[in-house]
Amino acid sequence: MKIEKQLLYDRHTLEDNYEYRKVERSFQWDKIAGMIDSLLNFENQAKEFGALSNYKNRNGRAPLSDSSRKDAYRAIEDKYGVKRDQSVPFYKTGNWEVPERYGRDGALVSVIRDSAGFLLVTPSSFGGEWWVPEKYVDRLGGADFRKLIFIDRTNQNLATLEQGDSTWLVRSMNPITTGLHRPPYKRETPPGVYVIRRKLEAMPFLRDGSIEPGGFAPWASRFSGGAYLHGVPVNYPDSVVLEYSGTLGTTPRSHMCVRNATSHAKFIYDWAPISEALVIVFD
Repeated sequence: MKIEKQLLYDRHTLEDNYEYRKVERSFQWDKIAGMIDSLLNFENQAKEFGALSNYKNRNGRAPLSDSSRKDAYRAIEDKYGVKRDQSVPFYKTGNWEVPERYGRDGALVSVIRDSAGFLLVTPSSFGGEWWVPEKYVDRLGGADFRKLIFIDRTNQNLATLEQGDSTWLVRSMNPITTGLHRPPYKRETPPGVYVIRRKLEAMPFLRDGSIEPGGFAPWASRFSGGAYLHGVPVNYPDSVVLEYSGTLGTTPRSHMCVRNATSHAKFIYDWAPISEALVIVFD
């Protein structure tokens, strides 16, 4: 797997290796190359792709799984720690009554076949064959995912890559902050492989624990549940959009979203097509 740097966005660019508070950080190119190999194998074996779809439970709250439990904040999750909220039920052959686990909204799957209102799918993140009610899957056909966004939770950095003729081209290398695990309002950015699902020039958000408008995040691209890639948030009553925050590239602090420099969020917004670009979240 050959990876070559040909940046299209060259602001706030990080080096391959750098320090944060005397701790060595880096872009994990070997791991990224391995994940690209795995994705290519997954794509080569798939006839059709889909994206799991249950944003804001619009297709119905998933039934309780056979391993459902409540976390410390009484949110229901399966034994793998996937929250029931905005998730999709996964059933094993022969057990149509109770799902065994959940899949996250936006996750990439291959579609094997359909039968009686269900789709047999293989998730790109954890494999196996699972039955999913077809209402929970947006079918994408034989998509060609040539643009990938790698989000490294450990190093708090992001790399965008694009498939060239014989190599993968790095288009940007930038600092970010990911989601912080601090329930009930903040959650970590979930690991996995997701499809870009929606874009908003300004994503509105509420104040924690309130229905009161809290502000907006510019140039937002949604990939799973309420998780977006976006620029520096604007908190009301302020209205001026800022380019950069000194907290970028430091430690997780977001509400599940991935915060970028605003111009980098705009680059991703313009560069990554809906339903044709993937977001890979890893450690």
